[in-house]
Amino acid sequence: MITTSGLTKVYRSRGREITALDGVDLHVREGEVCGVIGQSGAGKSSLIRCVNLLERPTAGTVTVAGQDLTALAGRGPRAGKELRQARSRIGMVFQHFNLLSTRTVQDNVELPLEILGKSGKERSRKALELLDLVGLADRAGAYPAQLSGGQKQRVGIARALAGDPKVLLSDEATSALDPETTRSILQLLRDLNRQLGLTVLLITHEMDVVKSVCDSAALMENGRIVESGTVGELLATPGSELASALFPVGGEATGEDRTVIDVTFHGEAATQPVISQLSRTYNIDISILGAAIDTVGGLQVGRMRIELPGRYEDNVVPVGFLREQGLQIDVVGAPQLVKEGAK
Repeated sequence: MITTSGLTKVYRSRGREITALDGVDLHVREGEVCGVIGQSGAGKSSLIRCVNLLERPTAGTVTVAGQDLTALAGRGPRAGKELRQARSRIGMVFQHFNLLSTRTVQDNVELPLEILGKSGKERSRKALELLDLVGLADRAGAYPAQLSGGQKQRVGIARALAGDPKVLLSDEATSALDPETTRSILQLLRDLNRQLGLTVLLITHEMDVVKSVCDSAALMENGRIVESGTVGELLATPGSELASALFPVGGEATGEDRTVIDVTFHGEAATQPVISQLSRTYNIDISILGAAIDTVGGLQVGRMRIELPGRYEDNVVPVGFLREQGLQIDVVGAPQLVKEGAK
């Protein structure tokens, strides 16, 4: 549904060039919620603004719903009209709401419909329908100053849906909200994704956002995507930075003659008592150094860091037992052994 290929954005200021995007390749499947995560300055906001061509890429292509938007970025009137039509099928939710303070909630939602030339009756019907969808039907006549932050963002979401988009872009939509309100907005986005078949691209710096609603994720660093995939694929990838960040575990070896491994549980394996089975089967004492467990996409997922007595060479069979149970095993502090686990 959304594909960028070799996407590059270079800003020029006072004789200097700053590369915000450096050959970004990203693919978001239809009906998927994809989270792009990274630190400030990683290029996330530039990416999302290039996806709907609010920023024109320096190089590369952006394809949405099979249409190459970068090919429509010409200067002629026909190209401009086609680009506006394509943009109308892409909704955008902003971090700071961007509501007009002098307009009521309903009038703010009607604004895109005015731009599209819809009649007053049609605008009113659609706006009230969308406000009901986001749980604000009773606030249609209120003004933004009378709303909470979460309510303002719901208005922003309703406005983004006014043009019946197939794609919804969210630029740090929850970063200005408290944790409880964040959870409610994320749940709303997930509900809309399912009810309307929306493809959602989320920009965030919060791992909890990815855990809460995302089917896939991409990690950005210095204008590049360094890792991407479905959450399940990432959890099954040895040495995945995203998997480690989603489920961080700590703990150091208590001695030199010890093997420390990270065990990732997902799918059916998450409900099996494999650690106790390992201890009984091989009569070994196992120390749990750290653990993290959560629900992702309705499935229980967890990571555990455990310590086995003896060096790795002494634990090849027990580690093999864990892999046979469908668990992802990463040997801490031994890159060559991590690669072995990928086989």
